Amino acid sequence: MAANERLTLRWHRPAAMLIAGVLLQGCGADRPATTAATTDSTPATQVQWPHAKSAVAADPRVEARIAELLKQLTLEQKIGQMTQPDIRDVTPQDVKQYRLGSILNGGGAFPGNKKYAKASDWVALADRYYEASMDTSTGAPAIPIIWGTDAVHGHNNVVGATLFPHNIGLGAMNNPDLIEKIGAATAAEVAVTGLDWTFAPTVAAVRDERWGRTYEGYSEDPEIIRAYASKMVVGIQGAAGTPAFLDGNHVLATAKHFIGDGGTNLGVDRGNNVAPEQKLLEIHGQGYITSLEAGVQTVMASYNSWQGWKLHGHRYLLTDVLKNQMGFDGFIISDWDAIDEVQGCSKDKCADAVNAGVDMFMVPKDWKSFITNTVAQVKAGDIPESRIDDAVTRILRVKLRAGMFEKGKPSSRPLANKSELIGSPEHRAIARQAVSESLVLLKNRNGVLPLRREVKVLVAGEGADSIAKQAGGWTISWQGDGNTNKDFPGGTSIFAGIKAVAPNASLSVDGSFSDKPDVAIVVFGEDPYAEFMGNIKSIDYQGANGRDAALMTKLKAAGIPVVGVFLSGRPLWVNPELNASDAFVAAWLPGSEGGGVADVLFRNEQGGVNKDFKGKLSFSWPRSTDQFEINRNDPNYAPLFAYGFGLTYADKDTLGDDLPVASAE
Repeated sequence: MAANERLTLRWHRPAAMLIAGVLLQGCGADRPATTAATTDSTPATQVQWPHAKSAVAADPRVEARIAELLKQLTLEQKIGQMTQPDIRDVTPQDVKQYRLGSILNGGGAFPGNKKYAKASDWVALADRYYEASMDTSTGAPAIPIIWGTDAVHGHNNVVGATLFPHNIGLGAMNNPDLIEKIGAATAAEVAVTGLDWTFAPTVAAVRDERWGRTYEGYSEDPEIIRAYASKMVVGIQGAAGTPAFLDGNHVLATAKHFIGDGGTNLGVDRGNNVAPEQKLLEIHGQGYITSLEAGVQTVMASYNSWQGWKLHGHRYLLTDVLKNQMGFDGFIISDWDAIDEVQGCSKDKCADAVNAGVDMFMVPKDWKSFITNTVAQVKAGDIPESRIDDAVTRILRVKLRAGMFEKGKPSSRPLANKSELIGSPEHRAIARQAVSESLVLLKNRNGVLPLRREVKVLVAGEGADSIAKQAGGWTISWQGDGNTNKDFPGGTSIFAGIKAVAPNASLSVDGSFSDKPDVAIVVFGEDPYAEFMGNIKSIDYQGANGRDAALMTKLKAAGIPVVGVFLSGRPLWVNPELNASDAFVAAWLPGSEGGGVADVLFRNEQGGVNKDFKGKLSFSWPRSTDQFEINRNDPNYAPLFAYGFGLTYADKDTLGDDLPVASAE
């Protein structure tokens, strides 16, 4: 979701698209002029989607309790349950007055606007919201509020939390069992702060690396996504049918963004996916099948369009497919102000989205007018009250399944205020293992790696000692900007991890030295970004004369073997940097545990291999700058490194230093 979208731009407008650095083509320009109220979004030729039998069984007692609660709610209170404001724009008194169903903290939103808020500050605020939702002095029934957050690579809104590699790195490690452990660790840290719900996992299949959210996808191919989605859901929520399911150690999960967000034209975030419906199912739908089977309780609708129709207003996909054919009985949550992009709608008014099947509305700032407008639309007959009842039924069903009525206020729950679990050694060990298994070795000329611990190592590059850079977007702030190493207590930069095992390592960001080193490790790559702010027009990293390639070339010319460690949220054309390196490692966005990089690059104390490379590409790597859309099983598939590629220390590298460096664009 667009967590801190205080930018008041309407992102489907041409000027805004230019500001975001993307092309208008493939986004709002290809929308139909008509609205969902007058045109049916059902395709002429339909595909039968599979029924995903949920591991969470229907419970007649739950359904009876829902029916009793519904009888006690006024229309206004029902719509209050369907509304989710941001904590910067809602008070506990508002929750009591409007009977709100949920709140969220967007990226960069903290209790009291304090970036360094402690776990106890989060819990105290959660208590106040909860107590307001349970206050029956107005005559309304007590219905506990749920608090959602974007814990997408750990509890990344909280300073000091364990930050796992972003999904693109997790896809490269291809370890579903470790994914479940990551989900469980994340859920535990979220529970410490008194929150109930994370908007994860993202199960997008990324088809064009120009997309600004590429790193949120596990893979370009549905194979890994299918395997990971269910494991992450189980990790976050606990296994359905067991006592662990949504107990005090777990929180609600969200499969997102339904559907096709990774396959838009030109990789434009929030753009148009024109895939035939069969491809929508085969490529973009697989993660939802296994998420639903694992019992995921919420699904987030996507900003993008499918064949020109915005998903938030797409009744066929949201209701006919997801709810009816696939059998999803939880609730659909909208994305941040996403109803604003539906044809004929605004941020605070969208009957089409309600009728299409969205159940809860993330209306961060304009939520009061959303309630007023929606009540009026029901009374005017634009929205059937039966649709409102269905939405609230689904919301109450999830709250009852999660035990929200029995768990008590957040501070009374088992993990509340156990701040020692935030960034705990156990969780950091899981993250460090994920880092070491996610690294992909693309080149290792003459076996320069692994390095002996006693060698004199020069560590250079802008990413060498920057946890913010290695963590990427969705880190404390929405874009991951404005952070320094001091904002990651307990975290380890890549240089710090190297220094811990190689005492003769020294840091020189610009690569200068007075005493010639035995080897240089250059850590470089993309600066943090999130969502549409990360959209790019070209996959050319820096060009043939880029500063990072120049740094590596200079070191190599001095007779120093060079190991390139590339930090990125996507594969990019880096032929010049590959040529300038003796060894080259795709490290993705490893998060807070930079020591996992040194675990693989360096030998053990006895001189043997400490940890071998396990990572394999879950994204194809481009040979030329015009291969921005290159995916496994495509016709004429000819990447530089194919899907599944990744050297180990037993493999012989044959890449060489003569890759073409002329741009194809």
